[in-house]
Amino acid sequence: MKLRYLILSFLLFASGLIQAQVRFEAKVSKEKLGINERLRVDFEMNEDGDNFKPPSFEGFTVVGGPNQKISTSILNGKMAYSKTYSFYLQPKKRGNLNIGQAEIIIDDKIYKTSPLAVNITAAVDQPTDGNSSEMIAEDNLHLVAEVSKGSPYLNEAFTVVYKLYVSPRVSVSNWRVLDSPKYNDFWSQSIDIQQLRVENGEYRGEPYRYVVLRKTILYPQKTGELNIEPLTLSIAVDVPSERRDIFGSRIYKTVNKTVAADNKKIKVKSLPAGKPANFTGAVGKFNFNVTASKNELNAGESLQAKVEVRGNGNLKLFDLPNLTAPSSLEMYDPERRENVNTNLNGMQGSISETYTVVPTRQGKYPIPALSFSYFDPSSETYKTESSEELLINVDKGPLAGNEPSGLSGVNKQAVAIEGNQFRFIKLNTNLKPINSESFFGSIGFWGALVLPLAAIPLFILFGKKREQRANDVKGNRIRRADKLARKYLSEARKSLGDQKEFYQALERSMHNYLKAKLNIQTGEMSKERISGLLREKGVNDQTNSDFISLLESCEFARYTPASSDAMQQDYEKAVQVISTLDKQL
Repeated sequence: MKLRYLILSFLLFASGLIQAQVRFEAKVSKEKLGINERLRVDFEMNEDGDNFKPPSFEGFTVVGGPNQKISTSILNGKMAYSKTYSFYLQPKKRGNLNIGQAEIIIDDKIYKTSPLAVNITAAVDQPTDGNSSEMIAEDNLHLVAEVSKGSPYLNEAFTVVYKLYVSPRVSVSNWRVLDSPKYNDFWSQSIDIQQLRVENGEYRGEPYRYVVLRKTILYPQKTGELNIEPLTLSIAVDVPSERRDIFGSRIYKTVNKTVAADNKKIKVKSLPAGKPANFTGAVGKFNFNVTASKNELNAGESLQAKVEVRGNGNLKLFDLPNLTAPSSLEMYDPERRENVNTNLNGMQGSISETYTVVPTRQGKYPIPALSFSYFDPSSETYKTESSEELLINVDKGPLAGNEPSGLSGVNKQAVAIEGNQFRFIKLNTNLKPINSESFFGSIGFWGALVLPLAAIPLFILFGKKREQRANDVKGNRIRRADKLARKYLSEARKSLGDQKEFYQALERSMHNYLKAKLNIQTGEMSKERISGLLREKGVNDQTNSDFISLLESCEFARYTPASSDAMQQDYEKAVQVISTLDKQL
């Protein structure tokens, strides 16, 4: 009998332990689905945790989530807790795909889900609804790439302008670049757009609004048919629904839509035959000249000879002709300068190389004329421009001996002075006494005597300032908060090069900041709860909205490609928002 009671007690104790165990598991809505269907994945846990890390979802595109759901219930006198993270996935390919392990930290321990296998089949028939939000968004949103020239010459500039056309029936609330063109086989440069402007226009004969999102100058670096990769965007589109609010206004539904510009094929023409011997690849319209800073000087003095090309074309993509001079003129390596601006017409400005020339002997020395050749696409001909000969007159100095009068194209370097050579006579000297002065009565003596006495008021003033700062409760709280913000954001800053790690670190830092400032736990961090608490603490609506918008951006960007510029902008925005919150909380 006693043994029976012992067994029963042990079973009850074991069942209690089992019930108290942490449960963290993954579930899928379907184990088999078509490639045109969507999959829902839920990660459920029975204890609240921190630093949730979802799997990479390789082979899928995250089209929704993470959505968070928390529920608490009481069953047979015991409280039951449940927390779920949900994701909606769009498969990218057919076959057997795996949902990897998710991680979460509960009571300082790391828990992982088991991997799940999903079979993706060919597309299945689905009922189409022309009035669905997705179809309305697709029919009223278009990304177009406009190319200025379809058949340019090699190294001839042309532009690609990306325009987003939006029908008046929908509106765009947000957008993000998913994939940028690589521009292989092109030299490219983006043109900064200071502010996006909405303009009225037409798309396929219908009135549309459009905005120019990006402008890029391209110079083809090879001939033949070249491909310009598409720009791909993820856009939040506000689509009208059939529902209306209590005032009769139509209710809008936000749909995340992916749009891409079409692939563009460019046929690049080779430059025609008959290239001049000195042609180095310049294409455009240019002016060429060679100038000297002065034509008369003495031996040992210097002048600057500048070779310059000015105009419109591929200024950064060709070499300037080399300057040559007689051997009695020492010529040093040139200094290259580029003063080039880029707009829709291509590169405009000038490039130059400035040579320092030092004559060593008296006489008259010619610097031969140079010629520069380029291809003009407008006339489809090669053109050559030549400079005039420069005559340098050296008045004073040693007479030229029986030395070769040929030209030297070798740039000379400065001569090093050895220790056993005579140096130049110094005309201005700075003599110092050999014997050092006595310390007594010197400036150092009086400084050592007076400075300690003068420092006493400074110490008193410093002590008062320190006491005032210690009593400044509000100021100290702001300074501590600033230090705390920098500490939380340091991890995100270190991860700027890694998109996934950066956005996870940025989101964790913002959650940790809220824990410290609002004294709330991770389980309470829904966006509605956070917004309500910030409002109760007196945070203005703009800062509140910026903080929630940044959280949403973190959730969205963690599962879609983002450029380094976008990550830098999100980081700077987080620093600004947290700094503003410090002053208001």
